[in-house]
Amino acid sequence: MDIFNTGAGADQDSILELRVELRVELVDSEPAIWRLFELRSSLALHEAHQVLQAAFGWEDAHLHRFTSSDPFAPLRPVNGQFPEVLQWIPGQECEEPGDRPEDDCSLDQLLTLGSGEAFYEYDFGDSWLHRLELVSRRPADDDSPHARLIDGARRGPLEDSGGLPGYEQIMDALADPTHPDHAEHAAWVTDITGSDAPFDPAFLDIPAVNRVLAEKFRRTQSGEEHGN
Repeated sequence: MDIFNTGAGADQDSILELRVELRVELVDSEPAIWRLFELRSSLALHEAHQVLQAAFGWEDAHLHRFTSSDPFAPLRPVNGQFPEVLQWIPGQECEEPGDRPEDDCSLDQLLTLGSGEAFYEYDFGDSWLHRLELVSRRPADDDSPHARLIDGARRGPLEDSGGLPGYEQIMDALADPTHPDHAEHAAWVTDITGSDAPFDPAFLDIPAVNRVLAEKFRRTQSGEEHGN
């Protein structure tokens, strides 16, 4: 089967539905910002994108892509030639030879290509790179949800905070009332979050994430929305 051209939902009745346990970590975050999911292996990548957006608190305001290997790792020639770099993105954005529509690849297919590992980059300016690591596979129960967050640590960074270095600087200033930029960054965080409540970067509300995921897939199944 050509996994680059076969739709993720093709002939699902003949494919054993699996449940994957997937660990996703924001690369180079310290302390680590990570999530542990139970997901249906047949999720198309546009659906996996929605799951990651909800779980890390992103607002889907920027471009994104999936790759089967680290997109920033140096390429190694094979038989004297550099391999084609593939990326899965929204279909309307496919322009380059290595671009593939994310609707046409399932999560399990991507993980198989990467030997159990894959990457998701969100916001090419701030470059939030997430490493996806397969923990286990098992048969799915008929009534198992499409996606469920089962563990994790720390809330996701704020949108447009300048990547990990910028976010860390903001958090340092926010934690120190004597910092010269404390008031400026506190006002910015209030504006971004829409709340003047103290901002806790260590807080992660797993039940709230699961409520969002359940509603998103309920609406998708009922035809009320379609993933971007």
